[in-house]
Amino acid sequence: MNYILFDGPARNALLPFTFTRPVADILVGIMTIRQKWEAYLGSTTTTVTEEYLSEKFPMVELDENIMINASFLPNAVLAEMIINLGPNQAVFKGDNVVAFYTDDKQESVDFDTYDILEYNDDCITIEHIWDIFSKNDAAIRADFEFLTEDRKSQPIPRSVNVIAPENIFIEEGAKLEFVTLNASTGPIYIGKDSEIMEGAVIRGPFVLCDNAQVKMGSKVYGATTVGPHSRIGGEVKNAVIFANSNKGHEGYLGDSVLGEWCNIGADSNNSNLKNNYEEVKLWSYETESFVKTGLQFCGLMMGDHSKCGINTMFNTGTVVGVSANIFGSGFPRNFVPSFSWGGATGFTTYITKKAFETARLVMERRGVEFDDKEAAILQHIFDESKKWRND
Repeated sequence: MNYILFDGPARNALLPFTFTRPVADILVGIMTIRQKWEAYLGSTTTTVTEEYLSEKFPMVELDENIMINASFLPNAVLAEMIINLGPNQAVFKGDNVVAFYTDDKQESVDFDTYDILEYNDDCITIEHIWDIFSKNDAAIRADFEFLTEDRKSQPIPRSVNVIAPENIFIEEGAKLEFVTLNASTGPIYIGKDSEIMEGAVIRGPFVLCDNAQVKMGSKVYGATTVGPHSRIGGEVKNAVIFANSNKGHEGYLGDSVLGEWCNIGADSNNSNLKNNYEEVKLWSYETESFVKTGLQFCGLMMGDHSKCGINTMFNTGTVVGVSANIFGSGFPRNFVPSFSWGGATGFTTYITKKAFETARLVMERRGVEFDDKEAAILQHIFDESKKWRND
């Protein structure tokens, strides 16, 4: 069977992270949503997404296809229902479509003609940007159980100070000596060829993905995920950091999400709690206004390729778009549009020539080419985000 993940109605609510990727390629827990589905289905997947992303993330359509809403994270029961779908069958949870069968001859889908299978159990959904960190605890636990079942961890080095070693899994090639791991509060997963430097203190749930790094003396609270090839230092709590990003120095990052190719300058901090303890509101690209999150703790949401200088301060519930460069004293505003250059005293436009050159240099350091596809995606975002900048 050919499986295709589609963005669904949550795509706009997941901006700025879905400016540069399909919903399926959001990292939450140990794996991206796509990696989870492929592991449960035992099959590769392709994507239906925005047209400007389709060259980098193409769709492959065959005679028979099952379309899956990427906002839903898989589990064994849900995956089994989807694997067994036949012609004119669909899986719904309440009023929301989870998956449906289609063929290449169908020009449209009318669910009134479908046999609807109801999924009534619990499952994790990613429908808002704050779900990425607020549901990361549950996603880590589910991924940990799935990935480690019937597998044996690499031995925990004798120099490691450890609590609840049965909840720790270390992949081949990982390096860690003279660190403290407390897995009594949740599982700890340490990926292939990753490194935890001496003096780090970590409480689960915690994920260090392949080739990622925790620097000396770091203090990390769950539920935190550090994506492949990313680095963290200082104090981090309940944060999801996508691949190839750095928060490598002292400073605090909490209840936050960093996209890919981000960099947080030394001694930068974010607030995650308002002084009056009120519910945090976040900028919504979907409504073009600030919306209630239902959360008391909510920090920084930073899109791909964005960076901040040393000693930057972010207020509670700040949303930063793609390829923004923030620096200077004081608190910048709570919504920083894509391709903004500046800080609390004001912003100018970060012109694409300079932004692309920076992206090229940053990606080359990790052996990744900044090609025409990447440039076209960023150019589209630059044009689309103009209405929010003072160009």
